[in-house]
Amino acid sequence: MSLVYVLNGPNLNLLGKRQPQIYGHETLADVEADCRKLAAELGQTLRFHQSNREYEIIDWIHEAREDADGIVINPGAFTHTSIAILDALNAFEKPVIEVHISNIHKREAFRHHSYVSLRADGVIAGLGVQGYGLALRRIAHLTGA
Repeated sequence: MSLVYVLNGPNLNLLGKRQPQIYGHETLADVEADCRKLAAELGQTLRFHQSNREYEIIDWIHEAREDADGIVINPGAFTHTSIAILDALNAFEKPVIEVHISNIHKREAFRHHSYVSLRADGVIAGLGVQGYGLALRRIAHLTGA
């Protein structure tokens, strides 16, 4: 079984409650359940995490270096600010797929730049929570799972 980390940044714990006109009505628990179901079909196991703390996300990326076959990351607002997350991802030598529920390029100008994209092997934006499933499928393809 392939191990994939699914990492979620700040405010994603409010998914389904915060700005549903932008992010939809699905909760992070819904996203996790959908990801786990698809991962089982793809022969993947998941470590699914969310944090509002940058250092925790960095620690999980470091942990993933030891045994993960890929990372799916929705860094939230850290997308636009965190060189530290970029540096941690640069130390991870397997596939990284960046996911954004909204189309960050249709939003405020400061959201158009992503530090994470400098490392990501692919970026999925604006496809809602379905982007997570696409990211898992892409990692399965890249890893031969």
